[in-house]
Amino acid sequence: MLFDTHLHLIYPEKLNYPWLKSVPELNGPNTLSSYSKKAKRLGISGCLHMEVDVAPQQIVKETELISELMKEPTSIIRGVISAARPENSKFAQLLEVAQNNKAIKGFRRVLHTQNDKLSMSKKFRDNIKLLSNTDLTFDLCVLPHQLLAAVELVDYCPHVNFILDHCGVPNIKSGVLSPWSNHINKLAERPNVIAKISGLIAYGDLQEWGLDNIRPYFDHTVSAFGHNRIIWGSDSPVCNLGGGLETWVSATHAMTADWSWSQRNSFYQGNAKSIWKV
Repeated sequence: MLFDTHLHLIYPEKLNYPWLKSVPELNGPNTLSSYSKKAKRLGISGCLHMEVDVAPQQIVKETELISELMKEPTSIIRGVISAARPENSKFAQLLEVAQNNKAIKGFRRVLHTQNDKLSMSKKFRDNIKLLSNTDLTFDLCVLPHQLLAAVELVDYCPHVNFILDHCGVPNIKSGVLSPWSNHINKLAERPNVIAKISGLIAYGDLQEWGLDNIRPYFDHTVSAFGHNRIIWGSDSPVCNLGGGLETWVSATHAMTADWSWSQRNSFYQGNAKSIWKV
């Protein structure tokens, strides 16, 4: 069974997602009921909800919405990764919210849409450091050229558990591994970083990609981090840009077909359940 560590639920009638206006392919509902129907057929037994970069004033409201969905009798949501703005003083308030809402398993600030200097500021780094020695993780959502800045952030916060989203979003369409691969190796040297292998099919040639296009990036991430420091995620509905949830699940099984049962189990669900205690 698979545990999905990267599900985006979208409820436009309840929340405001400013960025979706520029991505018409994704600008529509992605509800728990529609996802659950597919998940049941594909062997996905549980999931974490990943924040969808709502309007900043609605960050807590998004978390409250997902927390309510978790309470539904048939819900497979096991936790929430909340949005955050570590660059400002309100981050401490979010930590208080997390203390009172055990559904919150970590935080994310989308960095690939921001100035590269954002994560380098002292306030940003000091706020992330507040997660030290807690069960709360921080997702690194960065582009390849930002990976070295991510290394600096990790080094500043050695007692925080970091999750690297989407293998660092390699430029699969280009077919070029370097310098992405070298930066991945540097990040993997830090034991408090876990690699999330998610949504790779959305970063290739959307019309023509095949397993041979994504396998080098998949394999390099596995080689760098090892089977005990990788987790699986769908990046639904963003994965629809490259074929959809069913296609990504099939690709995952194909690329791990020669792994041992233990290796597959760790990647598919075991590592994630251990990290977030779900």
